[in-house]
Amino acid sequence: MIRKLVDAGVNIFRLNMSHAKHDWVRKTVDTIRSIEKDVQHPIGILMDTQGPAIRTGDLDTNLDLKVGDTFTFTVRGHVSEEERSVDTNYDDLVNDINVGDVVLVDNGVIHMIVRDKNENELKCEVLTPGNLGSRRHINLPGVKVNLPALTDKDLADIKVGVECEVNYIALSFVREANDIEVLKQVIHSLGAHDRISVIAKIEDQSAVRNIREIVDATDGVMVARGDLGIEVPYEELPIIQRKIVKKCLSSRKPVIVATHMLESMIDNPLPTRAEITDVANAVFEEADAIMLSGETTVGKYPVQCVEVMNRVALRIERSGNIRFHENILLSEDRNKVASSAVHLADQVHADGMLVFTRSGRSARICAALRPRWSSIFAFTPNEELAGRLTLNYAVRPDVIKFKKTPEENIREAEKVLLEKEILPKGATVVVLSDILVDDKAFYTVQLRHLGQEA
Repeated sequence: MIRKLVDAGVNIFRLNMSHAKHDWVRKTVDTIRSIEKDVQHPIGILMDTQGPAIRTGDLDTNLDLKVGDTFTFTVRGHVSEEERSVDTNYDDLVNDINVGDVVLVDNGVIHMIVRDKNENELKCEVLTPGNLGSRRHINLPGVKVNLPALTDKDLADIKVGVECEVNYIALSFVREANDIEVLKQVIHSLGAHDRISVIAKIEDQSAVRNIREIVDATDGVMVARGDLGIEVPYEELPIIQRKIVKKCLSSRKPVIVATHMLESMIDNPLPTRAEITDVANAVFEEADAIMLSGETTVGKYPVQCVEVMNRVALRIERSGNIRFHENILLSEDRNKVASSAVHLADQVHADGMLVFTRSGRSARICAALRPRWSSIFAFTPNEELAGRLTLNYAVRPDVIKFKKTPEENIREAEKVLLEKEILPKGATVVVLSDILVDDKAFYTVQLRHLGQEA
């Protein structure tokens, strides 16, 4: 199935550590890496930490809650005498929340309001009916909680991610830029700071307020609309999504739009018209990536979901976009040369751009400038970097051993594209590379036809 998903258009696989066991992670990563060798192009792997989620404890049986019922949350191991009660995993819940605050349970399905509290109990009134099961997620919209950026579980999971050489680690429930710095320090301490990129998941009001600082601190952003859509007024969600995407583009940071994109396809073979429009809007807004969750984990039609995503994305890209990338300011000369390459590729409707990079910088600049017609073929000798470039818009990375001269690298890249039948002979390409003149290197833009002499 993973191979079928790759063939259908998947660039990156997300491992959800809220549910994954370590042995499963090792096995799944090995499977993906085996398929990667078979298809002969890099596939990204993103480990998504569970984060400091507040959850209810175990219940002997589900509770059928009705409007007006009194419901009690307990902390610190306290046991309530009330029939309708459950413990929670967050000891400071009672301290952080006030009478009159709203509590949302089970992904916002059940609404409650706090009516009273004491040292170990939070007494609430049920506002919307629902059936409450064990270990359900609790949201506290607008409430500042004193949870750590990383839990003990997250730290153990991150060690496995480093061991398995994943390409990205996503931090759940980011609230401020310092949370990102904490994760980066952990990755650095494990010796993987130059191999793993950090993704900030935007899921609550604190993250939205601090979005500028978070974007500056992180390597990429995920607009995680599941919890975010519970934490903020739902009519604000599309506006917040667009603002975050715009900020990421202006900062040249990749951005993922995630959650509920094709939710109906968990059970149905076709999407709703609203879902098609939602996916199209994310592409129109120039997101680097669009992500599936339940659709490809527990859904009945995982391959069809990817095919729908791919089909819609390709069509919308051809129709144009919102042009947020025009807000990018380039101050360095080398970046301006890359901008010239993208402009030339747009002017001639180039079949592709050939970019040679050791750090990923040139490829990322070209991706941020959103070439209209051209895929960006990023060639690098670094396998870990190739895996991380799978997230960037329009980038198809490949690993080659760099030769002695830039011209030899270009010839090797052309050979790869032709032998893998990625582009046909004679295809128009824009090359962003050094050239040697009297033993001096100059950064240049070249217009070539694949496999033909200059």
